[in-house]
Amino acid sequence: MASIFTRIVNGEIPSYKIAETDKCYAFLDIAPLKEGHTLVIPKKEVDYIFDLDDKTYAALTAFAKKVAEAIKEAIPCKRVGVAVLGMEVPHAHIHLVPLQTEGDLNFKNPKKELTKEEFKQIALEISSAYERIK
Repeated sequence: MASIFTRIVNGEIPSYKIAETDKCYAFLDIAPLKEGHTLVIPKKEVDYIFDLDDKTYAALTAFAKKVAEAIKEAIPCKRVGVAVLGMEVPHAHIHLVPLQTEGDLNFKNPKKELTKEEFKQIALEISSAYERIK
């Protein structure tokens, strides 16, 4: 059975898309730690990030770097934090989270509740920044 992320890539489930390449897809996390919390995934469904083939892994990390640059440009933050947990969805993914402090990357923190309009606006701002810097 396809993971929820594969279903998002295939257009079966909507997402707040940030950017896409032939191998990767980036979209807003719907239970974000901070505004702009983005998930970056390979389109190829592989459960564990270190089981990706070298070309896909390299493409994923290079894409994540560009998306992080776009987040930093669009969302006021000191840094963009990176986390690879991979426990909740069996599809490799990278969390990119705008940070003011290290504590902002604590997954035990309460999740932000945003409206559809807020999600759409954040996605637009980050995706516009991505288009400028890619």
